[in-house]
Amino acid sequence: MIKDLPELIEAGIISEETAAQIRHYYFQKNPQPQNRLLIAFGILGALLVGLGIILIIAHNWDELSRWFKTVLAFVPLVAGQLACAYTLQKKPDSIAWREASSAFLFMSVGACISLISQIYNLGGSLASFLLAWMLLCSPLIYVMRSSIASLCFIIGITYYASETGYWARYDGGNPHLYWVLLLIPLPHYFQLFKHHVSSNFIAFHHRIILYSILIALGTVAKNSEAFMAIAYMSLFGLFYLIGSVFIAEVNNEYKKIGGFGTVAMLVVFSFKWFWEELNEQNLILNSPEFFVAVLISILALALFFYKQKQKPNAPFDPLELVFVWFILIFVAGMGSYVLATVLTNLSALAIGIYTVVRGSKQNHLGILNYGLLIITALIICRFFDTDMSFVARGFLFVLVGVGFFAANYSMFQKRKKHEQ
Repeated sequence: MIKDLPELIEAGIISEETAAQIRHYYFQKNPQPQNRLLIAFGILGALLVGLGIILIIAHNWDELSRWFKTVLAFVPLVAGQLACAYTLQKKPDSIAWREASSAFLFMSVGACISLISQIYNLGGSLASFLLAWMLLCSPLIYVMRSSIASLCFIIGITYYASETGYWARYDGGNPHLYWVLLLIPLPHYFQLFKHHVSSNFIAFHHRIILYSILIALGTVAKNSEAFMAIAYMSLFGLFYLIGSVFIAEVNNEYKKIGGFGTVAMLVVFSFKWFWEELNEQNLILNSPEFFVAVLISILALALFFYKQKQKPNAPFDPLELVFVWFILIFVAGMGSYVLATVLTNLSALAIGIYTVVRGSKQNHLGILNYGLLIITALIICRFFDTDMSFVARGFLFVLVGVGFFAANYSMFQKRKKHEQ
């Protein structure tokens, strides 16, 4: 459209003023992206310079006096602050400058804290170091409008949650603080989602935030770990529904992770060992795991009904309600592990068949083969926990291989016929 403006002006169809308004409109709607390669190398360069300085200092560290060590500890920090100040004054609209200076300062803060602690033997735990580092660097997200600072912050608080929840539960720190800290970068994430939906940074935020939540959720488990199966299944269902309601279909990380996680859990729980152990556990209904499972399940169910209201004509997707079905299987498993095992296997098989059919209808080889892989994974799992003979197992694998070939050949023939 914009490239045709000179021709339209020359033909007298529109005026110069109208053309300027059109250019302004399209620029505001689709601002020109800055050089992504420059941004990437700027961030990488800042990180390498910071690490290089730290390594040079570390090589001669023992030979330096205490006061000189203290000065050197603050040099990268001051340099990072000066770089950020210069960026805000001279290059406020340069993404490369903002991200590179923020990355350098973020690493400098961590280096300075650790060096001062080592120089003066201040002690402290890794959890307290991570918490102090993340809190000190959190303003960078908004002062510098930095996405790399936001990503580093999310990674840092995930490490903090893991350190306090998995590895050093009784060594100070509170893993539940993670959920409060996660609120800090969310406004920046929502702004990216609103104004820069096609940028690489929003794609990275999608992945990092989802993986971070998945990692941190496990820190809730204490005594009634079995309830975490419901919590995780409902969480994957919630991710999938968020992707269905709020995210565009192209590169939809929420649907990818939610769908894959749902299928993976069904395949894992298709083994009977989980359901056998479930019958032996003393599950406590007032445990944190139970309340978390209920909360996430309610959120996912509420979002499902919201989607039905907003998109009443949308085709039904069974993956959106697997978490509800899994809760029923879980309840059944508390009485009969055999019934729960059979229902889980049938559920995974049904999803595999549904995916194959959907891929065939949409003429999509990726979806088709994904469904076949689900069925194959289920058959491989049964290879290890059934008493079938090797002949029967071999026959099953031959059938699966023939199925792969036949399905793909049929798809190619359909495409060829359509092109002709």
